[in-house]
Amino acid sequence: MPRFQTLVGHLNDAFSAGKIANLANSKARFAPGQPLAEALAGLAADPTTPLYRAFRDYLLRMPGVHSETLRSAISYALNTEPPTIITFAWAPSYDWEVTYWEAPNTEETLGGITVLFKSRYPDDKHPLSRRQSRR
Repeated sequence: MPRFQTLVGHLNDAFSAGKIANLANSKARFAPGQPLAEALAGLAADPTTPLYRAFRDYLLRMPGVHSETLRSAISYALNTEPPTIITFAWAPSYDWEVTYWEAPNTEETLGGITVLFKSRYPDDKHPLSRRQSRR
């Protein structure tokens, strides 16, 4: 989907080798207990744009376990010395998934973290969203 390709491109730029040290100066935005949606969406798009609102809303709909592990991975990366770059990707899926892997630093090169988001297209309603909760 073009929207997610644009968003992950902006995230990849913000978390790139040339910019992550500067981003680490604001690592408190990703500390435990901090809301992820505004902090991450603000890195991907201008807050006055529909793209920002779409990504923020996507992050707010993300199940809590996924948003918290994502926030934690970002916090970890920003607190390493030097900060660890992160590469983001998105793929369509039936349900929510987030996959992480980390390539360690070597004597010749720095490593990095990769985060693969998987979800339905934002406008594609999950079948269970039409049902009322019985809790």
